[in-house]
Amino acid sequence: MRWLPRAALLICIMMLARAALAFDHGQFENVPPDIRAWFKSVIAPNGVPCCDIADGHRTAYDFHDGSYWVPIEGQWMAVPERAVIRDRGNPVGEAVVWYVHHRGSIVISCFVPADAV
Repeated sequence: MRWLPRAALLICIMMLARAALAFDHGQFENVPPDIRAWFKSVIAPNGVPCCDIADGHRTAYDFHDGSYWVPIEGQWMAVPERAVIRDRGNPVGEAVVWYVHHRGSIVISCFVPADAV
């Protein structure tokens, strides 16, 4: 039974190390410092930093029925109002969406429209 706590600790450490490496796939190496800083500074209306949750993805979008809609992995999804950020500006000139996979679903955590000011 002494091995059980050690095995659990080892599994936790391995999972944390994997999660830490999951966010940087080299996709930001040619991004100017001011754009990189903006991505890291965007905070959801609930106070959670968007970049600490998932990578931002430049995206097309539509607005109808009172909601923003974005394509994620081939499926158009409504952006929840709690995820829309209008007060951080948008230096990239394209809409950006942050989302995560959670329990088999896609959860949109942040969205900045192309014309955010």
